[in-house]
Amino acid sequence: MGYALLAGAIAAEVAGTTAMKYSEGFTRLWPSVLTVIGYVVAFALLAQTLKTLSVGTAYAIWAGVGTAAIAAIGALFLGEGFTFAKAAGIALIIAGVVVLNLSGAH
Repeated sequence: MGYALLAGAIAAEVAGTTAMKYSEGFTRLWPSVLTVIGYVVAFALLAQTLKTLSVGTAYAIWAGVGTAAIAAIGALFLGEGFTFAKAAGIALIIAGVVVLNLSGAH
C-alpha cells in the first residue's frame, strides 16, 4: 500500500509542477489553483506513505521519479531541450534511487 500511495504522491506532484508552468508566475487563476491542489495532495499522500516506508527511501523515489518525469514532460510536451547532459543527469538520479533501494534502506 505504501508504494501505491507514493505513486499517487508522485503523480500529484508532477501534475502540480506542470500546472505551475502554465500559471505564469501565479498570475493565472486556474493553473495556480491546480498547482496548490497538486502539492497539497502530494504532501498528504507522501505523509501517509511515511507510515510504512522509510523517509530516505520514500523521498528518494518521490524526488527522483518526479524530477525525471518533469524533465521528460518538459522535453516531450513543453518544447524544452533534451541534451545528452540532461539525459545523463536523469540516468544518474534513477541510478541513485536504485542504489538506495538495493542498499536495504526500508
